[in-house]
Amino acid sequence: MNKVTTQTNAKHWHSKTFTILLCLGMAIMACGANAQALFPNRPIRLVSGFSAGGATDVIARVIAQSITNTLGQPVIVDNKPGASGNIAADFVAKSPPDGYTMYLANATIAMPSMFPKITFDVRKDLSPVAMIAWGPSLIAVNPNLPVRTLPELIAYSQRNPGKLDYASGGIGNITHMSMELFKSMAQVDITHIPYKGGAPATTAAVSGEVPLVIAAASNTLGHIKQKSLWPLAVTGRTRTRALPEVPTVSEAGLPGYEASSWYGVIVPASTPKPIIKKLENAIRTGLQNVPLREKIYLLGMEPVDMGAIEFGRFIHTEIDKWSAIIERAEIRAE
Repeated sequence: MNKVTTQTNAKHWHSKTFTILLCLGMAIMACGANAQALFPNRPIRLVSGFSAGGATDVIARVIAQSITNTLGQPVIVDNKPGASGNIAADFVAKSPPDGYTMYLANATIAMPSMFPKITFDVRKDLSPVAMIAWGPSLIAVNPNLPVRTLPELIAYSQRNPGKLDYASGGIGNITHMSMELFKSMAQVDITHIPYKGGAPATTAAVSGEVPLVIAAASNTLGHIKQKSLWPLAVTGRTRTRALPEVPTVSEAGLPGYEASSWYGVIVPASTPKPIIKKLENAIRTGLQNVPLREKIYLLGMEPVDMGAIEFGRFIHTEIDKWSAIIERAEIRAE
């Protein structure tokens, strides 16, 4: 075989190989596009980072049923508690990016610097789909503490630096972080006493064990109605429907203050945008359902219609805000 024939055969082989690879690539792309068009055609898993029975689990089951009704495929809640939700978040971050594994994130996902051994990157390994709800915490005092407004609390704390204690739902809990933000903005020295959840923290304040508590409205409303706690302010950007007469922290003297607990759906990074859009639309459609909204209100929270792009910006803003507080207060989760 001469040199010219060899070169011709080589060119023919390369051309044929290129054609085969091109066709294979187009076939793979077609399969991918078809899979996206058919999504979902099997059950979807919604992973929750907390145990069954709590507020996160209730939100998970409410939104799972809503997505099921809209998309026509079962959405199964999978509880993977531990490490403030990071075990579940890590599981989802490492799952196939096909839309069949979602994570019900809460505010803790925006506090990665609090966890030095975290095994995923919130910004790089996860993609937002939609926010579902947010809700404020409530700052309240035992009636024996001689303050009835937030300015009075600030003044009392400044007169007694380091002598006033506050109870929260635990180290790194959104209530803890909210109060640390308050302390930073108000320039007061109040000692943190962490409890294992909002309910025991509230009980401690009611009993007088601790004079001040910051907890979810769902933990405190009954005690406020019984006058065993006195409400000073809510931490959200707006007043809560449950206590419309109680001002926000911003209204009560710290303009710009806002700290809320929130829930939203997140999927693995690289999940195709058409699939994310389908999930986003399903969630936002469900949130227009009045019975679903009422279930969220009963948890002391507000439904939020926020899509993927805005939700992504919100998470980035939250990460920056809480990172500064975590660094200043040298907070590390246990």
